[in-house]
Amino acid sequence: MKFVISGKNIEVTDGLKTAVQDKLGKLERYFTPDTEVHVTLSVEKERQKIEVTIPVKGNIIRSEQVSNDMYVSIDLVEEVIERQLRKYKTKIINRQQGAGNFQKSFMEDEFPEDEEVKIIRTKRFGMKPMYPEDACVQMELLGHNFFVFRNAETDEVNVVYKRKGNTYGLIEPEC
Repeated sequence: MKFVISGKNIEVTDGLKTAVQDKLGKLERYFTPDTEVHVTLSVEKERQKIEVTIPVKGNIIRSEQVSNDMYVSIDLVEEVIERQLRKYKTKIINRQQGAGNFQKSFMEDEFPEDEEVKIIRTKRFGMKPMYPEDACVQMELLGHNFFVFRNAETDEVNVVYKRKGNTYGLIEPEC
């Protein structure tokens, strides 16, 4: 695997590079040698964040982990990506897709399918029409990161969500 490591508000020391390469190097058994792993380390106040992006044949495997210690964040991100890979492998096999950047041995290994998606709760609620700005206010009042509503202008179901930097996003269906 080829590592592309960068830093925001942090100097990427040899120790951090080594930690990233050692920890994420464990994922090497899943990928071909020419697979690129993009790693961004950043610090915001006391938050030590690592973002890892691995492009694989039309998809992206990505994880972002935050803690108060960069080495803890690095450990967490490796675990999450390994879990994602097991789920992704099941999807590849189910869809009979090509293996892309994955090693043949990874595709042939058996993993327990304990990580299938299980919906454990369904919520139903009435949606009165409202404007996206009003939906943002409602989302804030509820303390949620997203809010589903019927747009008063288009009469379609939309979603507003919280973005970084106290901004908001709007998801609308394509016609």
